Amino acid sequence: MALSRIGILTSGGDAPGMNAAIRAVARRAIYDGLEVVGVRHGFQGLISGDFQPLDLGSVGDIIHRGGTILFTARSSAFLTEEGQRLAVDALAQAGIEGLIIAGGDGSLRGAQALARRGVVTIGIPASIDNDLPFTQWSIGFDTAVNTALDAIDRIRDTATSHERTFVIEVMGHSCGWIALAAGLGGGAESILLPEEPFSLDAIIERLDRGRARGKRHSIIVVSEGTASATDVAQAVTSRTGMETRVTILGHVQRGGSPTAVDRLLASQMGARAVELLEAGATGRVVGVREGHLVDDEIEEALEKPRQFPHQLAALAAILSI
Repeated sequence: MALSRIGILTSGGDAPGMNAAIRAVARRAIYDGLEVVGVRHGFQGLISGDFQPLDLGSVGDIIHRGGTILFTARSSAFLTEEGQRLAVDALAQAGIEGLIIAGGDGSLRGAQALARRGVVTIGIPASIDNDLPFTQWSIGFDTAVNTALDAIDRIRDTATSHERTFVIEVMGHSCGWIALAAGLGGGAESILLPEEPFSLDAIIERLDRGRARGKRHSIIVVSEGTASATDVAQAVTSRTGMETRVTILGHVQRGGSPTAVDRLLASQMGARAVELLEAGATGRVVGVREGHLVDDEIEEALEKPRQFPHQLAALAAILSI
């Protein structure tokens, strides 16, 4: 049966590029003669029927904006059987025949739950953490890395001027992709990652070695959850006597205008999600591997083992000598 009305929902942590995905979904669908409905406030809005019709004008001038015009929220109610039943009922009452969900692991597991209940659903990976196992890149990651990299560059100027060591904490939950990419790109002397064991002795040895050759400043990047940035800074000061400062970048990494990479990725993934719905697909997620768009069964995609580029971590250690 041909679709006539589809929905788009953003959920979980916001990611730069979500608006570009919303725009792509709406305009690709409208181009093919479909009606498009935006679901506001994530799964909570889905349960309560917080729907907003989307037309060409309502998604204009948003491709460059961070965040999501549909807003996002956590929903404990959706985790229950009753909440999911209410969500399915709300979709049926609104005549929404297919739903595209953009978000991270929790959001895509929500898409998985809806697909199991018979909802025609396609997922799009949107997470600054880049921690989804089925895709090489997720929407928002490139922007978050560049935001962190810009901060590292600026902090290095201050570190150089004052001859200090800075410990910079970046986001990532249990995934070290942001720390690795920003740390390697920013020339950090040490990068602490959840995927790699680290030794405080090795960090101190690297700092001492740099000082012996006349280096008076250093940058240590810590992925959140790996270690306490404050504890690392205190240990550096107590063992080396070097003046050390801590900078926690926090949610500044989520905001801001998406990079060209994220705009292109979001536009392609959003359009592909619509094409999959039109082809009769359901319970699938869009991803990118080796530069090509792919789609996988959501059941299998979310259970894939997560890959991490340990060779890049090794390269970062080599280049920081």
